[in-house]
Amino acid sequence: MLNIKDSVAVITGGSGGIGLALAKYWLSKGGKVVLADIMEDALSKAKDECSGDVAIIKCDVTSEDDCSKLADFAIEKFGKINLIAPFAGIIKDGLLLATDKETGKVKKKMALADFTKVVDINLTGVFLTVRECAERMINNNCKGLICLISSTGSLGTAGQINYSSTKAAMSVMPKVITGEFMRRGLADKIRCVAVAPGYVATPMVTGMNQKALDKIVSDVPIGRLIEPDEIASLVGDIFKNEALAGEVFFIHGGLRLGSKG
Repeated sequence: MLNIKDSVAVITGGSGGIGLALAKYWLSKGGKVVLADIMEDALSKAKDECSGDVAIIKCDVTSEDDCSKLADFAIEKFGKINLIAPFAGIIKDGLLLATDKETGKVKKKMALADFTKVVDINLTGVFLTVRECAERMINNNCKGLICLISSTGSLGTAGQINYSSTKAAMSVMPKVITGEFMRRGLADKIRCVAVAPGYVATPMVTGMNQKALDKIVSDVPIGRLIEPDEIASLVGDIFKNEALAGEVFFIHGGLRLGSKG
């Protein structure tokens, strides 16, 4: 079993949502945190909300140079990396092709910019963050976990062909990375998993139109949204349990994407 106390977590997308919840959880267990985000003001406010050994750095996860600097910063500041949590992500929902109700003809299609922006941050950004931080973990003989964020959207959600594609990629990465590390004799030192939340009580979700929010909650068997703290706790449990590797762990309150059994 690994101990969170004195372990170092690198968290992107750390200014709010699940990233900030994980930071607070990690610090509450005696861990140390490097919080990264592209929004400097929000990052500073997030640090003020945290209590413990936390350092912040501005990072554009789509930038190879920024991700390299992030990894180096963590080593320079705390001497090691034990948890990589590349949680930076965005959504730009829309239909691949939207048709006119009267004519049946296509009236709108998803813009290439809306597809590539999501892929750049949610997929390429994760790749760069993991690659750079894992390199430092290996070179500095660190032990720990790479924890990706997938989603129930990885199962295929209409209107999210960009987002769902990136989250499906997060579902296969743990198997690929675990397999590669096993071949190099590293899988016992650095594990990789993904957690896949359902609907989470982030400000973006709770601030939705109430009617739409009620419809979402009606599809969740436990009758409520998942709290960011619950996801943070799951990440902590996976980190501590060294038998957990190469898999995706769903945390969705029984959600079956509209099916009520």
